[in-house]
Parts: sequence; C-alpha cells; structure tokens
Amino acid sequence: MLLLGGHLLFYLAAMGFLAGFVDSIAGGGGLITTPALLTIGITPHLALGTNKLAATCGAFNAARIFIKKDILRPYLWSAAILATANGAILGVLVNHLLSTQFLGDILPFLIIGVAIYVGFYRPKSLVPEPAAFKNYQPPKPSSGLTGLILGFYDGCFGPGTGSFWTCTVMMLYRLDLLTASGIARLMNFISNIVALLTFMALNQVNYRVGLMLAVGLLLGSWVGANSAIRFGAKFIRPIFLAVVILMAVNILWQRL
Repeated sequence: MLLLGGHLLFYLAAMGFLAGFVDSIAGGGGLITTPALLTIGITPHLALGTNKLAATCGAFNAARIFIKKDILRPYLWSAAILATANGAILGVLVNHLLSTQFLGDILPFLIIGVAIYVGFYRPKSLVPEPAAFKNYQPPKPSSGLTGLILGFYDGCFGPGTGSFWTCTVMMLYRLDLLTASGIARLMNFISNIVALLTFMALNQVNYRVGLMLAVGLLLGSWVGANSAIRFGAKFIRPIFLAVVILMAVNILWQRL
C-alpha cells in the first residue's frame, strides 16, 4: 500500500490544480496528472485507474456546463455515446491484460507524443455560428465507429482523448470549435465514468490519491476558467508542454 506524507499530498493537490488550470484553457490535463501519479511510485495500472477518478469529476463539470448552456443535445449523439461506453470498457479490460513492464515503458513516450500534438494542434472554427449546430445529428455508423475507437483509447490509456474528439468532430462533421469542444467534453465524461467503474471493479483505483487530485483539479479549473480571458492559451501552452515533457523524462530517468 502506498503511504503518502503531507508533502506528497500537497504535491498531488498542486499537480491537480495545474492540470485543471491548463485543461480549462489549453486542454490536456491528463497529461499532467498521469505522469504525476507515476512519479510518486504508483504502478501504471493503478495510475491510469486513479487518474480516472479525478478526470471524471472534471469532465462531469465541463459537460454539465456545455449542456446547461444548450451548446449540444446529448440524445442526438446517442450512437456515439453507446459506442464510447463500450469502447471504454473494452479498453480497460485490454489495459488490465497488459504487463506492468510494458505499460511503464510505453506511457512516457505516449505522454510526450500526445503532449506535442496537443501543444501544436490549433483547431479553427469552420463556421462562425455555433448555435446552428446544437440540433445536428451525426450519421450513426461514423459516430459509432469514432466513439468505439476513442472510447477504447481512453479506457486503455487516456491522455489527450478530449483533443482527439474535438479534432475528429470538426474534421468529420465540419462543426464549429465550440460545439466540437462540448461534444468532446460529453464523450470524455462518458468514457471516463465507464472506465472508472470498470477500474473500480478491477480494484485499480487509489481513492485517497484520486480524491486529492480531484480537489486540486476542480479548484484549478475554476481559477483557469476565470483567468482564460486575461492570460489566454498562448501563455499556458509552453508551460504545459514543458511540465509534461519534464515529468515524462523524469519517469524515463527513474526507469533506467
């Protein structure tokens, strides 16, 4: 059992705060929390499961805001939601079968790769009026396949899933950035909550650590949302990339 002193709890809360802060502005909070968990000695399987506990809290809050503001209608995306849930379950089960050694070796490289993608990807709204797309219903075959693939990725690994959803929705359906972001948050919540329940059934969640991360993440999200207008993503992205890559390099160094 992992014993956490006061300094480690503070470290987790701080990493959760940083993740929530940058996620509300630039996205990619999981790219901070996952290596943070690995850095304190949590095994890869447990780190991914524990991260889902914190990530689910943030994703729920974000999805709730988009739905409350009537940016999207969830029932129109029912095929994608169902496929995402099934993909997430399958992803967690595959993750459970992977060896700890394999996950420990691949995660730092995966985190660095996704961090670079998130850092340099610049989505552009193709249409200026987002309100027109809240009633859009995507084709079930394509949205279902997308949900299955990205749900599987989120369940098996996770970092960067929201950015992948945003990019895919904009490319496939030519929706505006705001609507695509709302859909991404909704799908992220679906895959997170389903993956979390599956990880819990497999006993791969450290609740004390996950809740500490969640507290920091929720506080960071609130501060980040209020700071976004003043500072902007251009200021946050370089800091975000530097933190993620340094943490991934540190994990690699510890494994040598």
